Amino acid sequence: MRSRYLIAVGGNVRHPRYGSPPKVLRAALRALDGEKGIKLKAASRIVASAPLGPSQRRYANAAVIVRSKLDPPALLARLQAIEHRFARRRRGRRWGARTLDLDIVLWSMGAWASPGLAIPHPAYRTRGFVLAPALTIARDWRDPLTVLTIAHLAARLTRRTPLPIRQPGRALSSVGRATDF
Repeated sequence: MRSRYLIAVGGNVRHPRYGSPPKVLRAALRALDGEKGIKLKAASRIVASAPLGPSQRRYANAAVIVRSKLDPPALLARLQAIEHRFARRRRGRRWGARTLDLDIVLWSMGAWASPGLAIPHPAYRTRGFVLAPALTIARDWRDPLTVLTIAHLAARLTRRTPLPIRQPGRALSSVGRATDF
């Protein structure tokens, strides 16, 4: 069964081959679409955003929708392989400068929790640099935990309204089903 994924794409370091961060993102989208088992279905425009944490450089950000038969851990492994090809090195430093960052934000099958991977992405609801691009390609997709659409989440972020998260009756299983995604 093919699933859809919403992926956040970002970076703020020049690449010796591709150049500026927006050019790196465009090259990464081509690499993502050319990756076996992944089909790029939609891409937002690239936007600039202020950095989080210690980085001083502005980020280039975008969002994409892909289709794949891969389960979330397998897709994450492919995304990390692409990051590695673009000289991304994980050094344990959060929010540092990076050439390329590919994060799974949402999955059409709902929620997923395993070591090293949580879907929905734990912080995306508070990040305008994720929600703004996602709004242009996935405005009606629903968060499986809050049941709010991307459009609602973006509006709440703009108004700074607290976000209630639906608490499941039991611990989040490795696979949960979403509706209207």
